[in-house]
Amino acid sequence: MLFWILVVALAVAVALLLGLAALRVRGHAQEAADYDLKVYRDQLKEVERDLMRGVISEEDAERLRTEISRRILAADAAAKAAARGETAQPRWAGPVLAAAVALGIVGGTTWLYMDLGAPGYRDQALAERIAAAEERRQTRPGQAEAEADVPAQPPAEEPPEDYAELMERLRSVLEERPDDVRGHMLLARNEAALGNFTEAYAAQERVLDLRGDGATAQDYADYAEMLVMAAGGYVSPEAEAALSAALERDPRNPVARYYLGVMFRQIGRPDRAFTTWDRLLRESRSDAPWAATLRAQLPELAARAGRTDYELPEPDNAAPGDGPTAEQMAEAENMSEEERTAMVRGMVDSLAQRLAQDGGTASEWARLINALGVLGETERAAAIRDEALSKFSGDETALDRIREAAESAGIGG
Repeated sequence: MLFWILVVALAVAVALLLGLAALRVRGHAQEAADYDLKVYRDQLKEVERDLMRGVISEEDAERLRTEISRRILAADAAAKAAARGETAQPRWAGPVLAAAVALGIVGGTTWLYMDLGAPGYRDQALAERIAAAEERRQTRPGQAEAEADVPAQPPAEEPPEDYAELMERLRSVLEERPDDVRGHMLLARNEAALGNFTEAYAAQERVLDLRGDGATAQDYADYAEMLVMAAGGYVSPEAEAALSAALERDPRNPVARYYLGVMFRQIGRPDRAFTTWDRLLRESRSDAPWAATLRAQLPELAARAGRTDYELPEPDNAAPGDGPTAEQMAEAENMSEEERTAMVRGMVDSLAQRLAQDGGTASEWARLINALGVLGETERAAAIRDEALSKFSGDETALDRIREAAESAGIGG
């Protein structure tokens, strides 16, 4: 109620100010007309003085008298009209304008509030909003209920015939070999690629069961992502549990952190979503799959979190050791073979130093192994391979990537 009282009071105040301004215009019209008459009469006297001094000719004086007399007649007419209250603006214009503005303020404010606000809700303290968000988190629908509410999707484009046949064979093989971990991993990825997210997370769930305590952070992150996709982008309690399992194993897992931010947005915690996503963006390469989405949504999320002074971090398009820039590639064309080799070796050393200090993805470790193989530094490549195999122990996907790189570098897996 207090809100509406304030709105009406402000509208009336604005209307009164506009009404007073309109009345003042009418009063000032008389004063302006009288002032103009005085100025023009003074000008006539000045013309006569200039004529007597010989400054102007009789012909010029006559022309000036005519022009000034015309202006005097116009000013005199304006003064008489102002005295009678006959101005260019009708008497009713000021009050009508004030009333229209007042109605516009009240109506516009009401419309905006009804459209964007929450009529009937009282002000909530921060602690109450956090408690309400936690209640939404605890009582939100489960995975099955969320999937049931997902609108029907148009039929997906049929895959190529040979690909469909391979998928059928894979499904049949896994029915006969239900304990084949690698087979279920392959099935989960391909079902997801086909848009069969329910089948995909069922296969990934089997992977988690078979791996038991050896399941990796990425295994759980992939499972959570498939659950989210099956629920139409909604992070269910089951998906949240999978995200928590992924982050327990690897607090820096980017997929889990991204969907955790999505969950915080959905339950009404923009502050935690902002903190999660901002940190993820700052620790990600600019070409990371989630980077563009974060850059598009973080400014609005920052405003909702009360961070009005937030500025997006500059994109890091050439993180140390990630490869040559366009300028470096252009310079390399004019280099000798020895100079090019030295440049490549410098980038390799930079990548190796960054991975040793900050860690990195399996792809980055594989790239380093490949690069060392190209440079002929097989002993160093073997040492990096062993370090990477130890670092990603238990993550079969990452281990496969590293072994493939080792094979390419000629040092075996």
